[in-house]
Amino acid sequence: MQPSAKLNAERLSQLRDGAVMVRTPASIIEVQGAGALQCLQGLLTNDLAGPGDGSVVYTALLTQKGMITADMWVLRLRAQRLVMVGDPQARRPMTMTFGHSLPPRLAQATDLSDTREVLWLMGDLAIAALAAAGFRVPDGESRVIATGQGAKELLVSRPQTLAHFRALLVAAPDVLERSEQALAQAGVIPGSAEDLEASRILAGWPRLGAEIRDKTLPQEVRYDEIQGLSYTKGCYLGQETVARLHFRGHTNRELRGLIWHGAPELENDTVLGPEGQILGTVGSLLVLPNVTVGLAILRREANPGTVVSTGGHYARVVPLPFASLTSYA
Repeated sequence: MQPSAKLNAERLSQLRDGAVMVRTPASIIEVQGAGALQCLQGLLTNDLAGPGDGSVVYTALLTQKGMITADMWVLRLRAQRLVMVGDPQARRPMTMTFGHSLPPRLAQATDLSDTREVLWLMGDLAIAALAAAGFRVPDGESRVIATGQGAKELLVSRPQTLAHFRALLVAAPDVLERSEQALAQAGVIPGSAEDLEASRILAGWPRLGAEIRDKTLPQEVRYDEIQGLSYTKGCYLGQETVARLHFRGHTNRELRGLIWHGAPELENDTVLGPEGQILGTVGSLLVLPNVTVGLAILRREANPGTVVSTGGHYARVVPLPFASLTSYA
C-alpha cells in the first residue's frame, strides 16, 4: 500500500506554525432560487438554516439507506444562493441528485466545476497572512464573504476550528492566480496536493474514496465529532438510518488512527487484531520524519492502545485527531 503523502520536518513545521496554500480543482455546485435553502435543507445532513446568511457548514449527501455519496462544504451567501464545494469525485453524485431532486421553480443547480477552482490555506498564520495580503477576511469561524461580481467574484471562507484547513478561496482560475501572487508576497508558501492530504490525515478528516467508501455511514467516519450532522433540523435524505444509529444503537465500525514506527512498506490495507482476526482496512497513510500515521476503519473492539498488524508490521491504535504535530517532528 502506497502512502497518501510524505512530510519532512520543515514542511511539517510550516503546516503547523506557518501558512501554506494549495490550489486544486473541486466539485463546485451553485444552487439559486427562492427555495434554494429549503430544498437543500431536505437533502443534506447538516442544518443550513440555523447558522444564517454568510455561514460555512460541513455536510454530506446520503442515499436513502443513509450511506454517504458525497461530502461538501456549503457556503451560504444568502438563503437564495448557496455554493457547495466538494471533492472532485463528488461531482457526479452531486449533479445527479440536485438535478433530479430540485424543483426548477424553487431552485436551480449550476455546475461551476469547470470554471472555478479552490485555494486551500493551512497553518496557524493563514488568516493573518490573508489580512496582510489585503483580502477581506471573515470576522469569525464558519463564515464566508464575497468580493467582486460575476467572473471576478472571490469567495473567502473560514471553516470551523476542527477543519484541516484555515481558509478556503473559491474563484475563477485567473482570480485565484492573482490571489496566489498576493499571498506569496505576504509570506504564504506554495504547497502541493500532498500537503493538503497530510493536513487532512493529521486532523482525522475522512475523504471520499479513501475512508468514505460505497457503504459508509456518517457516524462511522466521525461525523458527530467533526460536526457534519444535525439531529434536530428535521427530515432529510437518509435521515432515518442516521437517527436510528444515534438514538437507538451504535456503529460496528469507527474511524481510528494508527501509528507505526519508521516507514514500513505495507503490502495490503487489511488490519489484523492480536489474535489474527480481521479488524478493518487502512484508508490513508502519511509518512512523517519518525513515524507513519494512518486512518483506518476498524471494528469497535479495536480501542485506542490496541496493538494491531498490517502486512506483518505492528501499529498502535490511537484516537483522532492525532496528537500535536511536534510529537512527530
